[in-house]
Amino acid sequence: MVRLKVTAKGQVTLKKEVLDHLGIAPGDEIEIDLLPRGSGNIHAIKSMVPIERLFGMFSHKADRTYSIDEINEAIEAGWAGEGKR
Repeated sequence: MVRLKVTAKGQVTLKKEVLDHLGIAPGDEIEIDLLPRGSGNIHAIKSMVPIERLFGMFSHKADRTYSIDEINEAIEAGWAGEGKR
């Protein structure tokens, strides 16, 4: 259990141990769910990946293209246990 002290302004500083446990880094946000009887549940809000990082994710990286027949042969060989590893 970690104890934190509340300042006169109602602020709380989270210790490094708590930040590390929650996976919170500078600039991240946290959310607190207020529960009955004065309890709360705190968790980190995971930031979304910028869409720009996804561009080109599935781009073609092979040195050549393959025909449907070649792809089907590779699938059949894989099912037969003859595929390359």
